[in-house]
Amino acid sequence: MRIALAQCGAIHDLAAGRALAAADLHAAIAGRAAALKAKGVGRGATIVIGHGGSAGFFADLFAVWACGATAACIDASLTPGERATVAAFARPVLALVSCPAEADGWGVETLSLAGTPPAADLPVEAASHLDDAALVLFTSGTTGAPKGVVLTFRALFARIALNHAAIGDPLRGRTLVTLPTHFGHGLIGNALTPLLAGGDIVLAPRGLGLAKDLARLIDAERITFMSSVPTLWRMALKLSSPPAGGTLARVHVGSAPLSAALWADIAAWSRAETVNCLGITETANWIGGASSRADGIADGYVGRPWGGSVAVRLDDGRVMAAGEGEIVVQTPALMQGYLDRPDLTAAVLEAGWYRTGDQGVVEARGVTVQGRLKDEINRAGFKVQPAELDMLIEQHADVAEACAFAIPDAVSGEIVGAAVRFKSGVSGDLEAVRAFCRERLRREATPERWFAVDEIPRTPRGKVSREAVRRTLLGETAS
Repeated sequence: MRIALAQCGAIHDLAAGRALAAADLHAAIAGRAAALKAKGVGRGATIVIGHGGSAGFFADLFAVWACGATAACIDASLTPGERATVAAFARPVLALVSCPAEADGWGVETLSLAGTPPAADLPVEAASHLDDAALVLFTSGTTGAPKGVVLTFRALFARIALNHAAIGDPLRGRTLVTLPTHFGHGLIGNALTPLLAGGDIVLAPRGLGLAKDLARLIDAERITFMSSVPTLWRMALKLSSPPAGGTLARVHVGSAPLSAALWADIAAWSRAETVNCLGITETANWIGGASSRADGIADGYVGRPWGGSVAVRLDDGRVMAAGEGEIVVQTPALMQGYLDRPDLTAAVLEAGWYRTGDQGVVEARGVTVQGRLKDEINRAGFKVQPAELDMLIEQHADVAEACAFAIPDAVSGEIVGAAVRFKSGVSGDLEAVRAFCRERLRREATPERWFAVDEIPRTPRGKVSREAVRRTLLGETAS
């Protein structure tokens, strides 16, 4: 199986101040692959890549694949103890790092390939088969029992082909990569999809500086496509004026719920087609998406699938083509399973359907996500989806962000709490927000306890961490 790099675009690494054209990338991959083969790396081996977000990361990734091996892409910010937990589970034969600070904890030989001489004459060809594992991406468990999603080459290439068909021309321009490369959205959607479509990717330093500099970067780098998470957009809309160059054609937003209000604001700021995406690492990132222009904007609306099928699973286990229930998916980009966790795999794969854990509605126009089943609040038998509450509360003119969560209660089992971050410069009035909700919600769904906060905790993937909110606030004074 040959890695399809002939049409690959260039990689522009802004932090390193370097660019790799396709020919240079080929040479770097060939040289690094030769170094790995000299270490005995081949089909069936797992190689940890303990760094990311650089041109060197992609050279390492393709070199691992050129040897027929599996790449386990790991968050470079893990502590040595967390690395040891992941490595004990993944059992790599080698760990690739970019600096000494990344070398501790792996329990195997570490190697930096940064100074490896290019080898232009070595063919970049993998010895793997389509159903061999290409990637292991860890979604949880760096301090406990890891959960590693195994994606085959077949699943990965199927997803990228479906993405190309759905997105089209914007991918062949210049893509701004705003996300980490150790999880599906950043690696597969934001980076590999455009790179393997012949487009250039621009690797930007992340964090607050990116939000402040977003418009200038889009104009200076002539960006045509980008994908990110709602968190970046909340900061960018506050800190950065809109781009002026008119190159940006398409924007994807995913990995966390997107309210209709924020979606509309992003579309207005970017002046681009803005797509709210449903994406899961277990399906190699995007399942589908709804376009601000072609489909319209609505809370939780993620449109139709890009290949494959979407249905709902009812409480009794029946799968229906339409209705309300747990969203289930069939796709050629489905994971092989969770690494060495047949118990977890069996819990989410049923008769060819992947159980997403999302509660939602499937109808002719597509899918609307209501929230995560595990986040569902059960108030004396009345079920409340906190993500829906978040989006409603954020419609209040003074609210920047909200997070609803369950609070244990001796009588009802659970009641509803809500954390609210007010907009900058606003003197927040929780009672006004409470009244706003009472006018729009059934009594059972209206939060009973309210908290004003300066910040709402998030996971490394940009999702609101309801558990962290709960832990932080339940000991504090509530309204």
